[in-house]
Amino acid sequence: MAAARTYHHPDADEIALPRVLFALSEPLRLTMVRILTERGEVDSLELGPDLPRSTLTHHTSLLRESGVVFVRAQGRKCMIRLRAEDLEARFPGLVRTVLAGYQEEGAARAEGDTA
Repeated sequence: MAAARTYHHPDADEIALPRVLFALSEPLRLTMVRILTERGEVDSLELGPDLPRSTLTHHTSLLRESGVVFVRAQGRKCMIRLRAEDLEARFPGLVRTVLAGYQEEGAARAEGDTA
């Protein structure tokens, strides 16, 4: 039987603002974080069902390495959840503010398309 996959995660006090901001600077990763805030822990495949596995792995790895998400193996699944408590403790309101700005930008873009 194969050994269970393990993932390295930075300790909460090692989560650095520049890395978190970089992780949140890409629209696909922002969408993933929004899904995690709404749904909690999900199979990573649910974050990008139409994406190639290599693309999904790249983005979830970047989110994990930056301290934004926690990843664990569950059988053949790769379960992922937002490290909401750690991020809120380190950078109060950051994720909520970034997501709100991202949603406002999307709404403004959509309004411009219909005008």
